[in-house]
Amino acid sequence: MIIKEQLQESHGMCEYAVYVQALIFRLEGKIQESLELFQTCSILNPQSADNLKQVARSLFLLGKHKAAIEVYNEAAKLNEKDWEISHNLGVCYMYLKHFNKARDQLNKALQLNRHDLTYIMLGKIHLLEGETDKAIEVYKTAVEFSPENTELLTTLGLLYLQLGAYQKAFEHLGNALTYDPSNYKAILAAGSMMQTHGDFDVALTKYRVVACAVPESPPLWNNIGMCFFGKKKYVAAISCLKRANYLAPFDWKILYNLGLVHLTMQQYASAFHFLSAAINFQPKMGELYMLLAVALTNLEDTENAKRSYEQAVALDQCNPLINLNYAVLLYNQGDKKGALCQYQEMEKKVNVLKETSTLDFDPEMVDMAQKMGAALQVGESLVWAKPIKDSKAKQRAASGKPSSTQQPLGSNQALGQAMSSAAGYGKTIQLSSGVGISAPLAKPPSLPLEPEPGSETGPEETTEPQERRKEKCKSRLAAE
Repeated sequence: MIIKEQLQESHGMCEYAVYVQALIFRLEGKIQESLELFQTCSILNPQSADNLKQVARSLFLLGKHKAAIEVYNEAAKLNEKDWEISHNLGVCYMYLKHFNKARDQLNKALQLNRHDLTYIMLGKIHLLEGETDKAIEVYKTAVEFSPENTELLTTLGLLYLQLGAYQKAFEHLGNALTYDPSNYKAILAAGSMMQTHGDFDVALTKYRVVACAVPESPPLWNNIGMCFFGKKKYVAAISCLKRANYLAPFDWKILYNLGLVHLTMQQYASAFHFLSAAINFQPKMGELYMLLAVALTNLEDTENAKRSYEQAVALDQCNPLINLNYAVLLYNQGDKKGALCQYQEMEKKVNVLKETSTLDFDPEMVDMAQKMGAALQVGESLVWAKPIKDSKAKQRAASGKPSSTQQPLGSNQALGQAMSSAAGYGKTIQLSSGVGISAPLAKPPSLPLEPEPGSETGPEETTEPQERRKEKCKSRLAAE
């Protein structure tokens, strides 16, 4: 009302009244109206760089990044030493995927004035380009400049977590929690680390704290579900994962875990449903096709199981378990030649893994491979460093010829490796960017920065499943 009276008295020529009215429109979500009023301010005072910055910000919020860049360049001519203009130009170029120009502008902004927000955006550009090491260097510099910024500490901790540097990750996440004990992103990440190392009860204690802050977080319920899975509380695991799926129906990691739990409970139709949905969102992941083939095998759809194995082998050139499972299926179908071919491919992959990493192979996988080698008459020593005996695996393993009691590599062998690698596949980190600005004296500033979704952690490592009574599980699930 005061603005309206002022504009009537000045016949619409009061620049500051128009400026504040435009800010009010923007806060109400009327971006187009605010743009028109800021343009009016620019006409009333064409030498004001701040008016041009507000015009550019409104264009940015409307998704017109190219137009925003043009206006920011005009503002830069009026004030060449404004770090905010360089920063915002970098953000606009980032959204246009002109990463080289974006980096140049953000580095220029840091030369003019160092700000946490500029470091965050520069690190995000490196992550978008897949340069995790460079992003870590940027965030380390930022932490040295601003050691109490919990967002920077959490982001750096998550990056170390993604690389498997758990000690450094724990250090930075711990520092973040020292400054802000209620930082739910850091708590969630710390709980994820504990869960990865099998401390399910401690992780659940952390997740209870997070649940108070963000009760509708899909990653939270995903991780809680996998904690229950590790504790062999399968019905509770399904309940939590279903809630996560309700909150994030397009997250393939949650669907992957649901398929995993249903396979463990020998509910193969449900497993097929969730794994098929996961494949629709993540069609290039070979392990999903392998688990789908396990479900199809138990549903007695051998032909489609073979097709799924073929797709898995074509997509994943590293995982020897895919070839071993495929070999067992072919052997059970009487195709010894095809089984031998897949077995030899598995041996090649194992040799490569032994040379390039210190990966410990699943004991049941080792035992099954030895039995399969004996059945195919290719020797019993094989490529394994030392034989590991497992009574359960011996009961299911091939003993020289296919028999009616022989079970293909189903839930136990397939899931043992799948669950141990789930954490590796699920560490897709999305870094968040906050909004933090310092206001000039006369007019509120403009920073076109939109917050990103919070960081997610993926499927967690779980323990090896055991045999259980199928009908009892079904009735409990129905009751749940």
